[in-house]
Amino acid sequence: MPFKSHSHCLTGSLHWYIEKIEKNRPQALSQSPPMAKLCPFSFLLSLLCFTFFTTISVSTDEADILLSFKASIDDSKNSLSSWSNTSSIHHCNWTGVTCISASSLTVTSINLQSLNLSGEISSSVCKLSGLTNLNLADNLFNQPIPLHLSQCTSLENLNLSNNLIWGTIPDQISQFGSMKVLDLSRNHIEGKIPDSIGSLVNLQIFNLGSNLLSGSVPSVFGNFSELVVLDLSQNVYLVSEIPTDIGKLEKLEQLFLQGSGFHGQIPGSFVGLQSLSLLDLSQNNLTGEVPRTLGSSLKKLVSFDVSLNKLSGSFPDGICNAKGLTNLSLHKNFFNGSIPTSISNCLNLERFQVQDNVFSGDFPDKIWSFPKIKLIRAENNRFSGELPDSISMAAQLEQVQIDNNSFTSKIPQGLGLVKSLYRFSASVNGFYGELPTNFCDSPVLSIINLSQNSLSGHIPELKKCRKLVSLSLADNSLTGEIPPSLAELPVLTYLDLSDNNLTGPIPRGLQNLKLALFNVSFNRLSGEVPYSLIAGLPASFLQGNPGLCGRGLPNSCHDDQPKHHSAGLTTLTCAMISIAFALGTLMVAAGFFVFRRYSKQKSQAGVWRSVFFYPLRVTEHDLVSGMDEKSAVGNGGPFGRVYILSLPSGELIAVKKLPLPHNAITCHDFEYGYSKKATEQMDVYSFGVVLLELITGRQAEKAEPEESLDIVKWVRRKINITNGVFQVLDPRIPNSFQQEMLGALEIALRCTSVMPEKRPSMFEVVKALQSLSSRTGFSNMELSTLEEHSLPV
Repeated sequence: MPFKSHSHCLTGSLHWYIEKIEKNRPQALSQSPPMAKLCPFSFLLSLLCFTFFTTISVSTDEADILLSFKASIDDSKNSLSSWSNTSSIHHCNWTGVTCISASSLTVTSINLQSLNLSGEISSSVCKLSGLTNLNLADNLFNQPIPLHLSQCTSLENLNLSNNLIWGTIPDQISQFGSMKVLDLSRNHIEGKIPDSIGSLVNLQIFNLGSNLLSGSVPSVFGNFSELVVLDLSQNVYLVSEIPTDIGKLEKLEQLFLQGSGFHGQIPGSFVGLQSLSLLDLSQNNLTGEVPRTLGSSLKKLVSFDVSLNKLSGSFPDGICNAKGLTNLSLHKNFFNGSIPTSISNCLNLERFQVQDNVFSGDFPDKIWSFPKIKLIRAENNRFSGELPDSISMAAQLEQVQIDNNSFTSKIPQGLGLVKSLYRFSASVNGFYGELPTNFCDSPVLSIINLSQNSLSGHIPELKKCRKLVSLSLADNSLTGEIPPSLAELPVLTYLDLSDNNLTGPIPRGLQNLKLALFNVSFNRLSGEVPYSLIAGLPASFLQGNPGLCGRGLPNSCHDDQPKHHSAGLTTLTCAMISIAFALGTLMVAAGFFVFRRYSKQKSQAGVWRSVFFYPLRVTEHDLVSGMDEKSAVGNGGPFGRVYILSLPSGELIAVKKLPLPHNAITCHDFEYGYSKKATEQMDVYSFGVVLLELITGRQAEKAEPEESLDIVKWVRRKINITNGVFQVLDPRIPNSFQQEMLGALEIALRCTSVMPEKRPSMFEVVKALQSLSSRTGFSNMELSTLEEHSLPV
């Protein structure tokens, strides 16, 4: 039957149904239309045709809407190339588009996160009647909050985080009343939070973090009865107390208010947050005590952080009623008193930070044996007690800092059994006795600071901690000789053994290390000091050892030897000198020839300079020859390309090729385990090296007579000398810029800190450099800060 007949059947059937309905005949729908009796197959076929063409129409409409939305977007990387009406790809398979199948395929979600998009966010997308999710995060959209998206009647989730959205939050924000997720974080939104925001009663996730909001926060959050996540963090211009009505949010699981200028007390109403698992109130100006029943009320807590405030009072007892608590951060406040025994219930604790308070009493033994504990920081308090041998049970412990307290015990054997430990710092305490022979057995141990204690006996041979960067045993009562095995620790950079009773010579092998600090002053050492250990170091690092001698020291090792005059030379001696002179002439000639050939090859291959993060048994030629496409990681970028190379020893290293005026390579031990953000930290270090070159006018690797130090070591040694800070500045730069130069030097030293976690982020570096122009003076305190960079950290 021709299509016209199908159409005629369909039209006749529809007219029959309409006529029966209009006459209000109940039996109409139970009877078959006359035409249908004549052409039943035609009727069914017609319905199929109707459905088919309707689906095509909807599909075409949605594709056109998406293309209209794309037309307002600047797609610099052509990420939306699949969005095309000439493509054979169905629009539901276009990049970022998700459809669901109901009566027909319908677009429900558009996710275009991190595609480097800019331009305009068009309201045309609201014509997609089924759209519930729109994610445009991590792009470059530069415009006010797009209120016209409130026309998207089905939209429930809107994520515009990490763009360039600017302006204030208008009162019309209330038009987003159906929204469940609204994320406007990490933009440039400023001004006050309007009261009208309280109209968004369906919100489950509300994120305004990392913006420029100011003023006080309105008490409207109690309206958000469905809220699960609230983030107002990192809004430094807010000046507000914490709204007490937040305590009404019984479904709230995560509350982030850190770094936002909140002042006053922690609201007592917070005891009503029965579902809360993450609470971060750090980096504010909060005062008073933690509400007495807060700890015992929040039984679902996983993380509790009130650090960097002005809180006082006692430890929040009952906090360990939350059996799942993993992070407890109370540091840098004015808490006092002792830590209650109930802390023993925190068996899942991973991070315990109470440093920089006024806590006193015995430090709880149980904490040292928590099975999941990774970080214990309690420095700068008044704790007493012992370091128990049960620390060996803390199988995941990575970092211990308990400096400046009153601990009194021996260093236990159990410490050496913790194989995950990379930092142990316990200076300025009352530890006594001999160091256990295994105290440095952790294969990842990088920092040991036991200075200013009462340790005695010999320093054990250190052979297993080959990642050791800093060792400070200063100001104890240690005896015996400096262990020669120290020279076998390949990345040792800071060594302070001053103010002890050490005897014997300085091991000659230490000259093979690139030591930025070597202090053995005020011991009873004797013998010749290798000149490479003296060069660039202040004499004060060797003083107090009258038995030491060497070039540049008060005692010359050759003063007591008889002088030999040429008149007394024997015939054999003269003959040997003649032969040596002839051989020397030949060697000079051969050397000149080789140098010419090498120079020609070098001019063809380019000039390479290498900067080593840590000493490695590898030559520049080995590095350059191994840097090929197979060893490359990623495609490089403005901070250079990274290559992963395998040394003959089997050790892996990371090599970074920097886009400097001359080729430059930096090396980093690939297995240097405690660095959690190696890539950014390497970039920061590389930037610091370049900054030091600009400040000093010195190349990253510059050989000087009888000295070969990379620029980082050279600067750190210089600033240990009186007025050495000023000696490192490029003399060609006018004194009128000295203030800015010293500020830049401080930044560069932070960037090249020997400990990766001490280095700032690139964002912090940029902000610090931008602030230099506004600085009006360079105080003695800042000079002291510079000099601190030469000491172990």
